[in-house]
Amino acid sequence: MENENKEMILFENKQIRKQFYKDEWNYSVVDIIKILTESENSNDYWYRLKKRMTDEEKSELSTNCRQLKLLSSDGKKYKTDCANRETIFRIRTNTLNI
Repeated sequence: MENENKEMILFENKQIRKQFYKDEWNYSVVDIIKILTESENSNDYWYRLKKRMTDEEKSELSTNCRQLKLLSSDGKKYKTDCANRETIFRIRTNTLNI
């Protein structure tokens, strides 16, 4: 249980999974999108958002996003798109502009 607290933060009473990677915190993109959009299917929303990106945006995204294994609600760890704070703010801007 103690380890779980280190892997999650709360924002507006909603959980955001995180992992320390390469000297900085990286946050679950789908968790952030779920909060920003109030979407029930944040995975699908993230997929559609990536499809709409330009080639340049996709290139930047592949450079700045990492798939890290994060704990899921079923207790298992799965590869999840994660990004540092700076990249999350960029994704946030794109998400709110759609």
